[in-house]
Amino acid sequence: MPEPRSLPPEERVPRLIAETREVDPVEDPLRWADPSWPLAWQRRGDLLVGTGREMLRIDVTGPDRLARIAAAWRQVMAVAEIDDEVRLPGTGLVAFGAFAFDDDSAQRSVLTVPSLILGRRGGRSWITRVRHAESEAFDSGWAAAQPREYGPHWSATVGPGRMDPVAHGDAVRRALAAIEAGEVKKVVVARDIAGTAPVDADLRRLVRALASGYPDTWTFAVEGIIGASPETLVTVRGGEVSARVLAGTRPRGADADEDTAIIAELAANPKDVDEHEYAVRSVVDALRPHTSALAAAEQPFTLKLPNLWHLATDVEGTLSDGATALDMVRALHPTAAVAGTPRDAAMAAIRRIEPFDRGRYAGPVGWIDGNGDGEWAIALRCAQFGAPGEQTEDGPAVDGAETRTVTAHAGGGIVAGSVPEAELLETRVKFRPIVDALA
Repeated sequence: MPEPRSLPPEERVPRLIAETREVDPVEDPLRWADPSWPLAWQRRGDLLVGTGREMLRIDVTGPDRLARIAAAWRQVMAVAEIDDEVRLPGTGLVAFGAFAFDDDSAQRSVLTVPSLILGRRGGRSWITRVRHAESEAFDSGWAAAQPREYGPHWSATVGPGRMDPVAHGDAVRRALAAIEAGEVKKVVVARDIAGTAPVDADLRRLVRALASGYPDTWTFAVEGIIGASPETLVTVRGGEVSARVLAGTRPRGADADEDTAIIAELAANPKDVDEHEYAVRSVVDALRPHTSALAAAEQPFTLKLPNLWHLATDVEGTLSDGATALDMVRALHPTAAVAGTPRDAAMAAIRRIEPFDRGRYAGPVGWIDGNGDGEWAIALRCAQFGAPGEQTEDGPAVDGAETRTVTAHAGGGIVAGSVPEAELLETRVKFRPIVDALA
């Protein structure tokens, strides 16, 4: 794992040189990733895998962290030299990011550029090499990067965290009291599970299991947070912006007839419809100042995942102010789908109700390129891994320990009419993808 080092935007950024070349198809690019600290982004067979040395690291905390990261990346783009013969999304200079959910989080928000990126999209494969301008030549790149065989299968041990099921019921009732008092219209309450994994666990196996089991989600591994998120925070490509809003959830049925009944009930349930409308409105309101045209469907559709049904709405627009993907991340985060509405009041309620720092759970995770385009998801259905000896909320871990920490979260939107028992069931269903993969 790389040592953190801060790069505020006022500091002079390095001039990076990136070179992208098409290569013969690579059967399993994930084999090139670091087994203990993989860097990857994948969906429907398209993927990016980072490896090699770290060429740039922007590492910040605090309430202005998203603005500082966006400003620093603009400086990087302004001086970078990019030689891209492939010109597909994800080619050229690319940085991977994983950001904390809350302005007050102790967790670092990180944007990192590796020296070598393997990519695949639409059946084409490529390699991007990155170096500092003062370096005389690239590393030997593909020849130097060696695939590594997967380590043995492993499993993690997880159990109740700081908010067990009883405490979660109390938290939901506190949220309902805040709604009844007129403090908020919606607030998202999360609970946690925590445990350990073997210190030598090959985390690429977790990435591969999630990508195989949930191919329609964004599978990610950045800064030790690994997951399979169904929710697009924002995609920026060639001046167009899009987002997918998910709010309103049901577990899958046992058969097609049961699924049909579940879909009908979900689409007609006032609690779920209200929750979804709050989430869509928050995204539309955040995007409108940056767009010349913006469209969202009047009615949500039902999104099918292997274990869940979601109410979903796609929002699409044309950017009018030259905003980058990071600018849009800053504008959108946190959405009502993971925080609530009104935003500031919901965040204040979350800090009061939840007994933990969410870290990067429900924060932005994704990538941005040298043109400012990129793909960003909300870090859901995920687990954050620690490293042996690192400082945790409970104090320093024991050096030389044979395990590493692992923490996962799942939440649900609380609105008037929410039932604590139903909300607990929803978190259990949402935990399933990551818990099954960890086991």
